Amino acid sequence: MDAARYALARVSVDAVIDLDIDLLTRQPNDNPVHYLQYAHTRLCAVQRKAREAGIDKGAPQDFDPCLLTHPRETVLLGMLAEFPQVVAGAATLREPHRGAHYLEALAATYHRFYDACRVLPRTGEAPDDRTRARLWLTEASRVVLRNGLRLLGVSAPERM
Repeated sequence: MDAARYALARVSVDAVIDLDIDLLTRQPNDNPVHYLQYAHTRLCAVQRKAREAGIDKGAPQDFDPCLLTHPRETVLLGMLAEFPQVVAGAATLREPHRGAHYLEALAATYHRFYDACRVLPRTGEAPDDRTRARLWLTEASRVVLRNGLRLLGVSAPERM
């Protein structure tokens, strides 16, 4: 159901829809809804591993974005800041595909950030302020992705 709902939401109402039933029923990364749900589960897993390791990211007001100086971090921060305008624009123009395309770009941006920046400390290393800032960045990404999927009527699983 999620795959069908998402497939319809990600295409402009002006476009011809060509549904690939085989693609919708598979779970590879070329299935857009699976890719987004996988990204959400990855975000949940990072938070879960941090809790299991006893890492406290502190209170939201302790988040210091000045600690996020890597180019991948700043790109992700910028993407997250766009979410309210994307939702407003999609609603105003009645074009839900704008939200779907944004979510796909956000997931890709998070994966690039995750590949370039260590979020959790290595075994034996103590978490520092940058670790906590990256955990907050991960949490913000999770919340935005979950909210975007829910707006489209698609589930955001915590495990797959």
